[in-house]
Amino acid sequence: MESDLSNLLSVSVDFETSHLFFPTIINWVMAGLFLVILVTKLIPFLAAVKRGERTLPILGESMDTRRFFGTLVLIVAYFYLMVVVGDLFPYTGYGFLFVSMAFVLLMSLLYLHEWTKKALAIVAVNAVVAPSLAWFVLAKLFTITLP
Repeated sequence: MESDLSNLLSVSVDFETSHLFFPTIINWVMAGLFLVILVTKLIPFLAAVKRGERTLPILGESMDTRRFFGTLVLIVAYFYLMVVVGDLFPYTGYGFLFVSMAFVLLMSLLYLHEWTKKALAIVAVNAVVAPSLAWFVLAKLFTITLP
C-alpha cells in the first residue's frame, strides 16, 4: 500500500524531451483556434461568395506593387543584415539593435501616406525608441543572446 502511494507521488523528468512539453501544448491550442476561425469566419464567407453576395478580395483589385515588393526586400535584407552586422559586434546584440532601427525607419517610411514634419519626427523617434526598448528588455533584463 505504501509503495503504491509513493509511486503515485513520485515524479520523473525526461530532460531530453521536457523542453517540448509547453510548445506542444501551444501548438495544439493554436491549431484548435485556427480551426475555430476557419469554421466561424471562412466557411460563411465562402458560402456568401458562392451565392454572389461577396467577392474574393484578392481578385480584381489593384495591388500596390511598390509597397508589396518593398516589404519583401526589406524583410529579406533585415534578416541577412542582422547576421552581418551582428558578426561585427559579437555577443552584444548590436546587430539586432542597429538593423532593427533601420528596418523600422524604412518600413515606416514605405507605408507613410503623408510626409509632414510631424509624421517624419514620429517615425524617426519610433525607429530609435522601439528597437532600443526591445533590445534593452531582451538583451539586458532577460540576458537573451541577440544577433
